[in-house]
Amino acid sequence: MPEDHRSPTAYVPAQEPANAPWPQGYPEGYAVVDVETTGLSREDRIVSAAVYRLNSRAEVEDHWYTLVNPQRDPGPTWIHGLTTETLADAPLFSEVAEELGRRLEGRVLVAHNAVFDWTMIAREYARAGGEPPVRQRLCTIALAKELGLPLPNHKLSSLIAYFGVRQERAHHALDDARVLAEAFAPSLRRAARQGMRLPLLMCRPLTEMSDGARTGGVRPGGASRAGAGVWRQARRLPPSPFPNPGRYEPGGRLEQGMRVAFSGDTSVDRELLEDQTCEAGLHVSTSVSGLTSLLVTNDPDAMTSKLARARRHGTPVVDEAAFTQLLRDVVPAGGAAGDPAPGR
Repeated sequence: MPEDHRSPTAYVPAQEPANAPWPQGYPEGYAVVDVETTGLSREDRIVSAAVYRLNSRAEVEDHWYTLVNPQRDPGPTWIHGLTTETLADAPLFSEVAEELGRRLEGRVLVAHNAVFDWTMIAREYARAGGEPPVRQRLCTIALAKELGLPLPNHKLSSLIAYFGVRQERAHHALDDARVLAEAFAPSLRRAARQGMRLPLLMCRPLTEMSDGARTGGVRPGGASRAGAGVWRQARRLPPSPFPNPGRYEPGGRLEQGMRVAFSGDTSVDRELLEDQTCEAGLHVSTSVSGLTSLLVTNDPDAMTSKLARARRHGTPVVDEAAFTQLLRDVVPAGGAAGDPAPGR
């Protein structure tokens, strides 16, 4: 059931005082979020959610946690520890949507791999016939990269270890939100001290409906069908701000500015993959041409037009799993994408 907790003090590292000069234009408040889910696809559901509300300087105001009955199998119980029995009496998402909305409203949503948490929350609101009242998100992975933190990787465990934050219950939404809030606070203050522009992204509303047959797969207003009975808003992804360095070299690394196209079904929702691609500094192409750096497909033998063009142009092709690995180590614009990463 939902819980409300007031925090008497904020997490403020001594070496980064809260009264440091503050850049104009920084957000007035943040909602640090974590959700646990039944899986990663567009059909998956939230099983628990937590929010830490922070003020403009990342001082904790309060926190909140709830279980959510997903009305289906809970998925990887070995990860989140939530069983069908545990969730049987939990509220439905529609029953907690209003309270969650109050905690998100007017704040920047902060999460580790924020596009995932945002997408899962947006879908739940769409199923309930609503829309989450949040317009911007901030990914702590992107923030750590902008700050140049010397992390071995971009896992949450590495980020919190760098700031000396202790994890008590990994993959428990409330504890994951807590440790992230405690790591975000010094990250934000460091960014403020440097006068750095925060890597904020817009949150685009999603639309879902249960019956798409009446419109023949195309919804009035430009929305396109995303799956059986599921709709999402047609959207224009922002172009990469970096010049295209050319094709991906098999065995090498992706470089910011490369043009990536997708073909066929993916195990992770396409929208999630596209947002992760953009956030890595790559450009998502809707078609394949001689300028395309890489085509991602799980069915290289399919007779699709994109695959045919990729073969004609000599565009490299990788599957989703390989692409996901490549996304973890994208070379900054101007780097040497073909060179092996340090230690390889």
